[in-house]
Amino acid sequence: MKVVVASTEEQERHIDELVEQLYTELFPKFFPDGEIHKLKEQNVLKPQDSDQMFNSNLKDAFQIISSLQAVVAVLEHIEDCKHGQDYQKMFERNCKNLNDYGYYFPMTFSQFKHAKSQNGEFSQYIKPANDWIV
Repeated sequence: MKVVVASTEEQERHIDELVEQLYTELFPKFFPDGEIHKLKEQNVLKPQDSDQMFNSNLKDAFQIISSLQAVVAVLEHIEDCKHGQDYQKMFERNCKNLNDYGYYFPMTFSQFKHAKSQNGEFSQYIKPANDWIV
């Protein structure tokens, strides 16, 4: 008999928050809106219905969270990374882990490393600073 501990609602929410962070804070730094829209259409980082139960236990949820956090950390510091090979290996390992858990992530390190900076560009995907209409 094997005991499996289910993931918590907080973990599920945190996974959703990390995916949202990638779409609203990081992808707009690297890609124009058209490419981000294509990623959404391809269901990038959205688990399939058959994989939805995959992250329902505690261990799997922790693996997904840690992989998403690692990808976020690498992308936040990709411009000033001095150890590009180490960052690339970490990025690829965590992308593979996400794909293994059903979170489709077809992006490569070089796509981000060589992307034309979109900083300062307006994007519909960037989270607004506030929700008030003036």
